[in-house]
Amino acid sequence: MLFRTAAADRPYHLGPFPLEGLPRDEALIDIEAARPPVPPPGFAASPDGVLAKVLRDYLDIFIHTAKTEPAAAEAPAPDDPHRRMIDVKGYAYFMNASQVAICRIPANAWADGSEAEAHEYAVVLLLEHGRVPEAGNPARDWIAPAIEDAAAARIGGIAVCLSGHILKLGHPALAHVMGAGALDLDRLAVLAGLAVRDGGALRNPFVGSAFSIAAVSTSYELALDLPLAAGALNAKGLGYWLGRNGATSGRERNRRAKRASHLSAYPMETVSRVDRPTTLILDDEVPRVSKRAAFFERALRGDLGDKALKERNRFAFKQPHTSGMMASMRAMVPIQGGETNPDADPGAHADPAANARALKSLSYLLGADLTGICEVPRYAWFSHNSDGRPIEPYHKYAVVMLIDQEYDTMEGASGDDWISGTQSMRAYLRGAEIAGVMAETVRQFGFPARSQTNVDSDVLHMPLVLWAGLGELSRIGELVLNPFVGPRFKSVVLTTDMPLAPDRPIDFGLQYFCNNCWKCARECPCDAISWGSSVMFNGYEMWKPDAERCARYRLTNARGSACGRCMKTCPLNKVVTADGPLLERLASWCGVNARWLKPLLVPIAVWLDDYLGKGRRNTQKKWWLDLEVLDGVCVEPVKGANQRDLNLEHRIDPAKQKMAYYPAAAMPVPNDLNPQLVDRKVAMAAAAELETPAAAAARQARGEAAPAKYAPRPPDPDGPKGVHVKPSVYGGGTDGAGAAKG
Repeated sequence: MLFRTAAADRPYHLGPFPLEGLPRDEALIDIEAARPPVPPPGFAASPDGVLAKVLRDYLDIFIHTAKTEPAAAEAPAPDDPHRRMIDVKGYAYFMNASQVAICRIPANAWADGSEAEAHEYAVVLLLEHGRVPEAGNPARDWIAPAIEDAAAARIGGIAVCLSGHILKLGHPALAHVMGAGALDLDRLAVLAGLAVRDGGALRNPFVGSAFSIAAVSTSYELALDLPLAAGALNAKGLGYWLGRNGATSGRERNRRAKRASHLSAYPMETVSRVDRPTTLILDDEVPRVSKRAAFFERALRGDLGDKALKERNRFAFKQPHTSGMMASMRAMVPIQGGETNPDADPGAHADPAANARALKSLSYLLGADLTGICEVPRYAWFSHNSDGRPIEPYHKYAVVMLIDQEYDTMEGASGDDWISGTQSMRAYLRGAEIAGVMAETVRQFGFPARSQTNVDSDVLHMPLVLWAGLGELSRIGELVLNPFVGPRFKSVVLTTDMPLAPDRPIDFGLQYFCNNCWKCARECPCDAISWGSSVMFNGYEMWKPDAERCARYRLTNARGSACGRCMKTCPLNKVVTADGPLLERLASWCGVNARWLKPLLVPIAVWLDDYLGKGRRNTQKKWWLDLEVLDGVCVEPVKGANQRDLNLEHRIDPAKQKMAYYPAAAMPVPNDLNPQLVDRKVAMAAAAELETPAAAAARQARGEAAPAKYAPRPPDPDGPKGVHVKPSVYGGGTDGAGAAKG
C-alpha cells in the first residue's frame, strides 16, 4: 500500500469492477435462448429537452459513420480466443465502458423482423449512468431528463469504435445501439454476465438498474463469459468496499459520488489560486500566429520534406484501434459551429457563476476529467486559418476541458509504441463529442458557441489551459502539467459569449519541481526537451523544446504510432485517488498543501521515482495487439515495436545540446500554402538570441520594444497561394503553449 497497490497487478481486461469474483449460472444460457424474439432496441419516447435532442443527434453521427465492411485481409492476430478477448475487452475499457463481457448469440436474440447476421459472438458493453446535478444547479433541469440519452450516446459511440477495430482486423462486425440495432440487448446482458433479471427489470450487481447497454456482434472468435447467478446481486460486501482484486474500491466510488457534480474527481479546489500563471507571459509581446506555423501543419504542406509529408496522414492512424474513430471525428467538424436559436431567451441564463457551475456539471456528465473557465486572451486566437484566411476573435470565454489519456494503458506502454497514437485519438474523439454537444446546447439557449477540437480549432489550447487554472507550464515545454493527472491529458475547448465566471490560474510549485527534475529530458527518444533553464520565446517563459525534432519523431516513428514518452515517464504521471499508493497520495498532498517542503522533498521524490522503477512498462496493463496498418490491412509491425524502459545513464550538457528555435519571424507566410522549407541551421543559431526571463522583464520595465523576432511574417498581399490540403483528421497545432509553435 505504501509504494504499490493491488491495482498495479490487476490485468487490464478485467476492468474497474470485480466481475471475475461473481457466482455464475450456466443453466441460464438455455433459459435465455428459449425466450421469444423481441422488437429492435429503441428509445421509449421522443427526446425530452434540448440536451436529450442534441445527444441523440450525436449518437446518430456514430451510427451513420459506422464502418460495415471488413478489411481485405485478416490481421495476423493470435489464434488464441483468450488473447483476442484481452485485446477486445481492453479496447472497450480503454474507451471507458464501465463493464464488458462476451457471449454467444442465440437465434432468438436477433430482434423480431430483423435479418440475422452470420455472427456467433456478441461483445456486450455496459455504461453506468451519470449523476443528476444538485438542486439549485441550472444543469439539473437539462440533465435529469437526458441521463439515459447521455449514456446511450457514449456507449453507442464506443460500440461503433470497437466494431471498427474488429473490422480493421479483417473480421465482420456490427454495432447494435439504442435506436439502431438488431439484437435483444437485455438478453445479451444476461447471457454475458452483466445483469440479472429481477422481476421485470435488469439489475447489475454494482450499479443497480442505472445503466445503458450496447453490443457488437461478430464472427471473430473470442473467449466467453457465463451468466451471473442470482446471488451475484449480493456483491457489495467488504471486499468490494476495499477494492477486491485491485478493482476500483467502493470507498473511491463513494468519495466521488459525494463531491458536487460541478467538481471533478480531483480536489482542484484545494490548489492555491493566483492572479497570473506562474511562468512569465509578456501579454503585449506575444504574437498571434497562424495555423500554418504548427509543425504538423508544416509537415502537411511539405515544409519538413517528403518523408514527413508521407507519414503526416497516417502516423496517428497506422494502428487498428483508431480505425473506428476517424469517420465520426470528421463528421463532427461541420457542426462545431452553428446558428444560435433565435427563439431562445438569453436572459434566462444571465448569472455567470450559475452558468459556469452548470457547464462544468454537464462536461463531467459527458466524460471530461477536469474543466476550467477563462476569458480568451488576444494571443490565444490563431491569426490565420489553415487555408490562409484571417481569423478575427469572436468569443469572450473559453470552457477548457481535459481528457485523461488513461493511466493504466500508459503503464503498459513505452510511451512511443503502437498504442500511443490511439491514446491521443481516443481523447480527441471524446473531446470532440463533449464540446460539440455542449456547444449546440449553449446555442439552443440563445448564445453563440463553437467547439474547438484537434481537427479544427481557431484557438491555441495551452494558454487557455493555463488561464483556466488547470495546470502550470512544465519542462516538457509546450505542455501543461496538472497536479493530479500530470501531463497525461489532451484538451478540448468550447468558446462562447454565454456569461461565465472565470477560474484563476493555479500554483502548486511546479516551477521548482521542474527546475530540479530532468526525467522527461532524459527519457525523450529524440532529445527534444531542454536540459537547460527556462528562456523567453515569443513572449512566453518556458523550457522551450525543439518542436521540429519532436514533430519529426512523432510523425516518422517506425516502431510505434506518434509519441507520448514524456507523459509516460513524468514523475507526476500518477493516480491520486483513494486507491492510489499511500506514498503517492501523501506526496501529492504535500506538493499542493505544503509547498514550503519542496526543497527537501523534490530531490527525494525524483530519486525515489527512479528507484521504484516508475516509468517502466507494466506488462499486466498491456492489453493491445501490436499491429500496423499498411495499405488498409493489418500486418506485423515492419520495424517491430519500441520496448523502452528507463535510460538512467543518459545525460546531455545543456551548453552542448543542439536545439532549433523558430520564433514568429521565422514562421512561414500564413497564407502561402506552398512548401516553405525549414532552415534548421538558422533555427539552431537562434538559440543564442533567446532572452532569460529576468532580462525580458527588465527590458519591458525599461519601456523597450519587444524583439523584432516576435513579429510574424506578414501575409502575402495577393491573397492565399497554393492548394489547401485537408488533413485526414489529426489537425494538430493546438497543443503548443500559446504562440510558441516553433
